[in-house]
Amino acid sequence: MTEGPLPPNRPGQLCQVFAAEAVFVTVGVNHGEGMAGLEDVCLGDIYELDAGAAPLKLMLERDGDRQVIAPGSEAGAPGAAVRLAARYTMMAPDGDRVELLALEVAGAPALFILPLSPIGAQIEYTLLKMEEPQPEERLMDLLCISFARGTMITLGNGKQCPIEALTPGDKVLTRDHGPQALAWVGQVTLRAVGAYAPVIIPAGVMGNAGDLVVSQHHRMFLYQRRKAGGVPQSELLVQAKHLVDGERIFLREGGFVDYFSLVFADHEIIYAEGIPAESLMVSEATLARLPPELADEVKQRFPGLSQNQHFGVEATAQVLEAIGLERAKRSPRGSREGPA
Repeated sequence: MTEGPLPPNRPGQLCQVFAAEAVFVTVGVNHGEGMAGLEDVCLGDIYELDAGAAPLKLMLERDGDRQVIAPGSEAGAPGAAVRLAARYTMMAPDGDRVELLALEVAGAPALFILPLSPIGAQIEYTLLKMEEPQPEERLMDLLCISFARGTMITLGNGKQCPIEALTPGDKVLTRDHGPQALAWVGQVTLRAVGAYAPVIIPAGVMGNAGDLVVSQHHRMFLYQRRKAGGVPQSELLVQAKHLVDGERIFLREGGFVDYFSLVFADHEIIYAEGIPAESLMVSEATLARLPPELADEVKQRFPGLSQNQHFGVEATAQVLEAIGLERAKRSPRGSREGPA
């Protein structure tokens, strides 16, 4: 991350949360009770999101080293300090895992719950794991669109370059628009645990030349030669976490990871280790889920920029199931597309 003086009290994050009572136990020891702190929850309890629950907009700003509620937030009073109280891992009936952050807001009578991935109403989620946040961990919903240090990126002339060596102005090969000038490179170092842990795609699994290490929400580009399962388009953007099978593609927890994000004038599909993946899309929704330091720098460099997503379909877990999730996991070669 490029360092520089940051003005105080600048908005650092915008996200959506639920009141703790909206995520309640339907089966288990705490039947009928909403999500609570670490001392009051029980592993194995089954939770649901209330069908009538409406998400609340949580807006933060910085006050020195603290994160506090910003004016205009629907959750908490302006100036109230916000603390990350707990992290929970839940499992849906289809095996998909979701992490929830429990947030404590000074003066609020109960916790707020921030899902790190979308959760659906009236779906049963079993509490598998609960843990205290790291002492230095700050509130951030990491929908990082990032590659790890060492990732080889294809340049406009066909040569390969490690991502950490790229600088603004370098021409990078894009799938749709040929060589395009890189507008910005962002960097952040994070503890590789939970939602922060990277996805490892070993060399050759998707036709990639080397090991590809990306953040869990980074979307890979897959191409269906035959549209299936009612999916309207052949081109899919698939979050890396949906490709994890624990055998060929897996999560790596432990230590730290250096993440790098690439921004172009438009949202592009580029080539990392020889296979297509997205660049960082600059939009309010994306920036709201980046680490605050990274989001701040993007906002400074691209004020008012709101990019349109590449025309590929966002492949949720449901879409992947419709086209054959196991096929997507075990046989990604059949769906890949590489540079000419």
